[in-house]
Amino acid sequence: MAASLREMSKSFLRHTSHPHPYIPPAHFLFSRGFSSKLLVKGISFTSTEESLTQAFSPFGKVLDANIVRNKVTNKSKGFGYVTFETEEDAEKALVNMNGKMVDQRVVLVDKAWPDKRKAKNAG
Repeated sequence: MAASLREMSKSFLRHTSHPHPYIPPAHFLFSRGFSSKLLVKGISFTSTEESLTQAFSPFGKVLDANIVRNKVTNKSKGFGYVTFETEEDAEKALVNMNGKMVDQRVVLVDKAWPDKRKAKNAG
């Protein structure tokens, strides 16, 4: 059993290691099953869709930027979504914008998972 675990870890390292020293191996884990839509958490309450688009546009064409708001007060809930034209652009933005400042706030960027509620209602 220990031998099989060693082989699995060697295989994993072979697939995730890259000759370029500035690209972290974790970067390549994002490439499988990636979407062009990103979840952005920690958005400033003063941020707008335009400022979010402007912050993420250096990494590719932004198709949509949406800040989730309270239905009653219309105030930001502090997170939103950015959709890129291609998965590659979204991946670049994820790697480069996670932990960066946008409108004087540090934002956390992650893949946006499909909404299971919408998928159930569609079928």
